[in-house]
Amino acid sequence: MANAPAASHALAVLRLLARHTEPVPASAIARDLDLPRSSVYHLLTVLGDQGFVVHLAEERRYGLGVAAFELGSAYTRQAPLQRLARQPLVRLVDATGHNAHLAVLHGRDVLYVIEERAHGRPPLVTDVGVRLPSQMTASGLAMLASLPPQQVRALFPSRDAFVQRHGVGPTTLPGLRAVLSRVRQDGFAVEDGTVTPNFSSVAAPVLDHSGHPVAGVAVTYPATEVTADQRRAIAEQVIRTATDLTHRVRGRA
Repeated sequence: MANAPAASHALAVLRLLARHTEPVPASAIARDLDLPRSSVYHLLTVLGDQGFVVHLAEERRYGLGVAAFELGSAYTRQAPLQRLARQPLVRLVDATGHNAHLAVLHGRDVLYVIEERAHGRPPLVTDVGVRLPSQMTASGLAMLASLPPQQVRALFPSRDAFVQRHGVGPTTLPGLRAVLSRVRQDGFAVEDGTVTPNFSSVAAPVLDHSGHPVAGVAVTYPATEVTADQRRAIAEQVIRTATDLTHRVRGRA
């Protein structure tokens, strides 16, 4: 990208718009990207002509256009993330002997897109296509810990946003922030009986070029069968797999 600054700047504009839940003023885009306003207006005009950006004249703001949605839809149809993750998850199951899965954030929920089952292990609630509240799951906590604080606050604006399954897990934004701080400190997230009693999970995030979490990799196991040392070993394998997938997503595999 160093040899194509215009393309690099256009992609930076699209990424910035994608990170915000609301349309953004051109002045804020110029400030956040450290670009001249004239350059930003030129980029927005070109992107708007191609349908990737829409100008909301009354609000004096810019948001993503239909062409950006079409790209996202094409990405979903091709399912490259699932293709990239399948074999690393198979290896993760072989290394740990427990079920592994891949989930993505969808609003406040996680959506499970892969479940790789270990031989002889029972099926879990985290089957493909299942949605669960993100703050209840290890995968969700791993991804939430990688989001900007303001985005977490937007996802959980009040107590009503905190859904519980078995009466455990964070129920307030300060409580969630404390959990996420621990996740960032440890480098992985844990969940003990929040989703299914007597089962625990360890998860780590998969990050794109901008550091945004595109998925969470997790291993789930019967809590009584795993010692503290074994749990640390599982966490190391999960982190290794998530790091591998991060490189793959960034095209460095």
